[in-house]
Amino acid sequence: MFHRIPTLLLFLCLLTPLKGNAQDMPDMWNKGAIANKLHPGLKWFGEAKFGLFIHWGLYSKLGGRWKDSSYYGSGEWIMNRAKAPAAEYAKVAQSFNPTGFNAEEWAETARQSGIKYMVITAKHHEGFSMYDSKVTDFDIVDASPYKKDPMKALSDACRAKGIQFGFYYSQFLDWHEPDGGGNNWDFKNKEKDYQQYYRTKSIPQLKELLTNYGPLGLVWFDMPGGLTAAQTKQMIDSLRLLQPGCLFSSRVGHDLGDYRDFGDSEVPPVPIPGAWESIYTHNDSWGYIRHDLNFKSPEQIIRLLGNVASKGGNLMLNVGPDGNGQWPAYSIAYLKATGKWLQTYGESIYGTTWGLIPAQPWGVTTSKPGKLFLHIWQMPANRKLRVPGLTAKIKSVKIMGTKNLLVWKQLPEETIIHLPVTLPDTRSTVLEVEYTGPQTDLSQLRTQTVSSEYPQAEIPAVWAVFNGAAKSKLFTYSHYFGDWKHDNCITGMVTPDDAIVFPLEVQDAGDYKIILDYACEPGSASQQGLVTLGGQQLPFLTLVTGSYDSHKPMNFIQHAIGIIHIDKEGKQNLTVKPVSGNKNELCWLRKVILQPVK
Repeated sequence: MFHRIPTLLLFLCLLTPLKGNAQDMPDMWNKGAIANKLHPGLKWFGEAKFGLFIHWGLYSKLGGRWKDSSYYGSGEWIMNRAKAPAAEYAKVAQSFNPTGFNAEEWAETARQSGIKYMVITAKHHEGFSMYDSKVTDFDIVDASPYKKDPMKALSDACRAKGIQFGFYYSQFLDWHEPDGGGNNWDFKNKEKDYQQYYRTKSIPQLKELLTNYGPLGLVWFDMPGGLTAAQTKQMIDSLRLLQPGCLFSSRVGHDLGDYRDFGDSEVPPVPIPGAWESIYTHNDSWGYIRHDLNFKSPEQIIRLLGNVASKGGNLMLNVGPDGNGQWPAYSIAYLKATGKWLQTYGESIYGTTWGLIPAQPWGVTTSKPGKLFLHIWQMPANRKLRVPGLTAKIKSVKIMGTKNLLVWKQLPEETIIHLPVTLPDTRSTVLEVEYTGPQTDLSQLRTQTVSSEYPQAEIPAVWAVFNGAAKSKLFTYSHYFGDWKHDNCITGMVTPDDAIVFPLEVQDAGDYKIILDYACEPGSASQQGLVTLGGQQLPFLTLVTGSYDSHKPMNFIQHAIGIIHIDKEGKQNLTVKPVSGNKNELCWLRKVILQPVK
């Protein structure tokens, strides 16, 4: 946290890195990992960048319906949400016969989509094993008419396509087992013996998976519980003996994973060092729901992939096959469209690390030694792409996938690249900048660009300089059940001493409309605040948006508070602060938006 900084000293602090630590999340989303940079699996994982998650189980057969009720969000939780008796739910297996499953087609679709690793649910919380387990009869071979092991075929098909293969395994939650975690509607928690469950099912099944399906890239654990740190380490150590090269995800618990997984649908706001992963659903559910058609478009996937890579991480996007073993048609089409984009621009994703230049109004950056990749999502109106901080000696600038060399001009503090009238791909065209010599890593630079060449500049809360009690806090909330969202907001603004300052680099003088994007609880509404910039002041009164509930949508308002004139280019400070006399927090500020007045 930054404390109060005198104005004259403020810009001396602008190169101070932001803290890279993730915010607190629920225990079930344990994101800690051991700092074992020598693990052999981290090399392929760090270069892969794009993974495929697959949630497939009995819930896929149900498709979001139990008896006469439809459920939205997280279809794999339907047994829990309906409080379906374990014995009755188990009968679903009697009609689970996914004859449409074709391992070769799945693997080939993944390959064409540019996928580098695949993780599939071997056992989710429902307790049903999607492979031939000798530990239980509640599996796809013994309990269903399918009578085959799809995991064996899929693991072989993926390796044949050069795709790393891994299993998801819910190590603690098991609603089918009396001693498993989570089912308190059939089985009394006080009578459960979690150690017995680990001894007789969880650990033996993990050993089966690590023994019978060839070399695994990773095991994606989920829902830690029932074990101490020492017991978890003992479990991990016993599993490592079977496959030393296999990675374990951070949700194994107690900060003992090999790499970090963030919360569902969460991307860290700033670049994060080390190996980590963001996981997203393609629609609103992990498991198949027949009435969920809210699929992310190819443009959304491409930009999400670029955003995650620009922070230094991997994106693992989920697909939920139906009960017949077939993917939604939209998932196939949109993933293949992403793969086609990667055929042209893949070098800007695979094997990269975070961008050395922070996000700009035009897009984001990724990097490799001697190369900077500019992902252009929005073209400036004058077609002059200004890249602040790009001061290395440039050898060439070209549009990837073409031989088109672009003209550029280097100034002491920025490089200006002249763009053609149109770009090849409006979703994301990538420029490849080759350079020699050193290029300063400015990825943590707080100064944000404001320009009249774009519809607006959005300044996220995380880039503020905090004073007094002001601080950044991660808010997690959901739309549908389990459809998690995450937003960093500034909290703690009560007195004028709790001011927040946004350092700006204004590229164009002119009039700008100031919009505050915030959430405001009833107790904080109708309090006075003040925005200042260049000696001008804009007073405002906060507007109520509702009460925060982590299991309901969080409401934000984009509150236009007025217009400010900026009479010259260069560095400016925009300050937001409460006025004297407020008794509660001003609001929870998510971002500041500056719109040029045309």
